[in-house]
Amino acid sequence: MDHDTAVIVAGAGPVGLTAAIELCHRGVPCRILDPLLEPPPYAKAVGIQPRALEVFEQMGVLRQILDAAIPLRGQLGYVNGRPAATMQLTLPPDVPFGFVGLPQYETERILRDRLTALGGVIERGTRVTGFEQDADGVTVLLENGAGGATARVRYLVGCDGAHSTVRKTLGLSFEGAAFAEQYMLGDVELGWSMPRGYNIRASRHVDGVVDDVLVCIPLPGLHRYRISMLLPDGHAPDPTVDGVEHGFSTGWTPELSDLQAVVDRLAPEPAQVSQLRWSSVFRISHRIVDSYSRGRVFVAGDAAHIHPPTGAQGMNTGIQDAHNLAWKLALACAGDAAPGLLDSYDAERRPVGEEVVGRTVRSAREGIGADSTDPDYVLRREAQLLIDYAGSPIVAAAPPGEPAPRSGARAPDARGLTRDAVAFEFRLLPLLDGIDHTLLLYAGDATTESDLRELEQLATTAIGAAHCRLNAYLIATPQAAADATTLPVIRDSAGEFARAYRADRRSAFVVRPDGYLGFARRAAATEDLIGYLEATFR
Repeated sequence: MDHDTAVIVAGAGPVGLTAAIELCHRGVPCRILDPLLEPPPYAKAVGIQPRALEVFEQMGVLRQILDAAIPLRGQLGYVNGRPAATMQLTLPPDVPFGFVGLPQYETERILRDRLTALGGVIERGTRVTGFEQDADGVTVLLENGAGGATARVRYLVGCDGAHSTVRKTLGLSFEGAAFAEQYMLGDVELGWSMPRGYNIRASRHVDGVVDDVLVCIPLPGLHRYRISMLLPDGHAPDPTVDGVEHGFSTGWTPELSDLQAVVDRLAPEPAQVSQLRWSSVFRISHRIVDSYSRGRVFVAGDAAHIHPPTGAQGMNTGIQDAHNLAWKLALACAGDAAPGLLDSYDAERRPVGEEVVGRTVRSAREGIGADSTDPDYVLRREAQLLIDYAGSPIVAAAPPGEPAPRSGARAPDARGLTRDAVAFEFRLLPLLDGIDHTLLLYAGDATTESDLRELEQLATTAIGAAHCRLNAYLIATPQAAADATTLPVIRDSAGEFARAYRADRRSAFVVRPDGYLGFARRAAATEDLIGYLEATFR
């Protein structure tokens, strides 16, 4: 066993970088490998969802992401040159972040800088060519410019894309199909008067069927867009790679004149295309693996699921795959994980991947939100705020009648919190360190010494069951006499916590490191809380 490395992460895209950052942040020695000698220049994934921004806040890169990004305000639709359906990306006030646009290569740059700050180094020009695993670890076969090598580690994480070597070596199926259409992509500037921050979707319909389409997604810069359109006739299709028709072409690439011809044909107003930074041809498939893990080997991101880019779900879903897996791997590497903890990765994330693949295929054919008349639901779903792990083997089952939010749901944010020695109000989510679990005990107006001692004992028992990998806070109203306690006290000065969590006196909530509620009880019993923690901690 290589005692200097516990985990190898194959692939240094956004998903692999997220996994490596989260492991390094927890002190887990890992190696991150990528066969490319230089980072790719592609503006492939350009939309970042509100839920991913919450993840980035926990990872310590939110400021850098927001500084570099452009707010996405909505979508303006045009059919046969006339205004059609529009969508405003306005989320309700309980959601802390909106939608933003950022080229994938900028997202990767920010994540690389964070990894470097944590002491991580990307080993470029090195690829995983195979592996063998047993009960104690994984022997990984590597190849680089100096030849072949092997590494013995405890776990291997495949974030190596749609043509993943890790997935194929693991013997996972990758069922699905390819779309017949191919698309041209370009990173350009458009000289027009369309409002900044709006996606523009212009299509031509013949007998009710779309036969031509132009999609322009704003990027940082006053007139910059990532534009996509159907590949015109006369260009030979890209060859299939390993039976998977997905990804960028290595052959012909569009020129400005090719992109301008489509813009002239479909744009809602005359627009000059200029400043071509990058272009390519892209093929799309929809596929998902039959399992996200086997033994000590895991897959995440495009290695596990590929689908149309509709609604900017792919990169965001992959980042959350890695975010879900990393804290569990860290506990396993430390010897603190319950026996079934790593199995919960597949149990939790594969249903999410299946839903995303199915929904993006429907959205590509019918339009985003065509399956619902509730715009709030559609926006929250597209923002990835409705992911729920209820039914997971490591999530406490909700008793009958338990109000929302229940165990398995995303932990809501809450504003207007205060505490001694802090002059300004703050939000709940930044209080959670994203490394350990957090126990939130709601005292309400509790004032008696016996109330406080009872809550302190509950917290002490929970911290012990979690091997000290749990932070506990007492949430109290401004008028509660809760100063005489050894627990850190957070005042719910605006009442938002009580409303968001529907908290009653002696409510207990455990927020996992990935921001989801593993336990939510409005009348918490010690044995129920400990039973929940024992499914996560040995």
